Amino acid sequence: MPSLPPIGPLPAPDAAAVLEPGAPVDVRLTLGVLQRGHADPTVQSRPEGVWLVFRQPGTGDPVTLLVRPAASPHEPGRVPVLAWGPGARAAVAAAPALLGLDDDWSGLDALLAAGVPGLPAAVVRARRAHPGLRLPATGRVVDQLLMVVLEQKVTHDQARSGWRWLVRRYGDLPPAPAPEGMRLAPTAEAVRRVPSWEWHAGWVQPAQSRAMLRVAERARALDRLGAQPLGAEDDPGSVVARLCSVPGLGPWTAAETVQRTHGAPDTVAVGDFHLAHHVGEALTGRRTDDAGMLRLLAPYAGHRQRVVRLIGLAGYRFSRFGPRLAPADHRGR
Repeated sequence: MPSLPPIGPLPAPDAAAVLEPGAPVDVRLTLGVLQRGHADPTVQSRPEGVWLVFRQPGTGDPVTLLVRPAASPHEPGRVPVLAWGPGARAAVAAAPALLGLDDDWSGLDALLAAGVPGLPAAVVRARRAHPGLRLPATGRVVDQLLMVVLEQKVTHDQARSGWRWLVRRYGDLPPAPAPEGMRLAPTAEAVRRVPSWEWHAGWVQPAQSRAMLRVAERARALDRLGAQPLGAEDDPGSVVARLCSVPGLGPWTAAETVQRTHGAPDTVAVGDFHLAHHVGEALTGRRTDDAGMLRLLAPYAGHRQRVVRLIGLAGYRFSRFGPRLAPADHRGR
C-alpha cells in the first residue's frame, strides 16, 4: 500500500467513543474489504487509521468517520472512533456493527480446534495469524450495490475506475476533516440524473448502468433492508431474495453486497469467475465449479464466508488459465 502522510492535528469530533471489545479486532483488515482499491474516494487507510465517508441510511446525513486501530491486531485493545458532520452520533453508535464486534467466530474456532477433515493446515494457520479479522456490517445497502454492480463481469481495474469516476464526478464533499480527495458516494437522485452518454465516459457498460438506475429508483426500499435480518437462504422474504428481485441484480451481486452490509458469515458468492477455482485448489488441490465449491464448504455451514476469507489470507498461489482480459478503452471514441 502506498505510504500516505498522516492528517493532523484534527479538530474536536462531533461525536466519539472508545470501543473495548474484549477480543482482538484488526481494524485495517476488517474494514479493508470495504475499500475498492487504494484510490477509493470513500474509504482510505492512512497512518492515523481508517477513514470512511458516507451518508447515514434513512436520514442521508453525511459523516466523516475515523477508526483508529488498537495497539495490536492480535490482542484485545481499545479502538477509538471519531466522527464529524450531521451523521456523527449515528455513525459512532453503529461503529460496533461496522467493526463486526458481534461477528462470532467461536463456532468456527471450535471446528478448527477439532481438526475438521479436509481443511488444510494453511487455512488453520491463517486464523491463528489473524485473530482480529471480523466481517463488517455497514447497513448501507444502496452504496454497496452501486459498488458491486460496477464489478459485474468486468476486470478489477475497470470496476475501480468506474467507481472512482462515479464518486468524483457525482459525489459530494464530506464533512471536514476528511483527507483531501475523499468524496461521498452519489445520492440516488444524483445517479438518476447521470446522462446516458456519461456512463460511456465512465467506462460503465450499458447493462451496469441500467442496473444502477434500477437500484437508484428503489433506493429508499433497498436501504431499509440494511436494518432487516438476513433470513434463511430459501426464504422468499430474505434480504438476498429481495435484492435478487430487482432486475439486473443476481445471486453474485446480492452475496457480495450482504457480505458487507450484514456481515453475512455464511453467504458465498456463487457465479464468481475465480472463487470456485480458488476454493477447490485450496481444499483439494484441484479446480472446481460452483456446485463443487458448495459441496466442499458444506462441512462449515454457518461459517462458509469466514472460511473463504481465511482461504484468501492463507497465502496460496492459485493457478491461472485462459487469456488475460484487457478490455479496450472506447471512452474517447
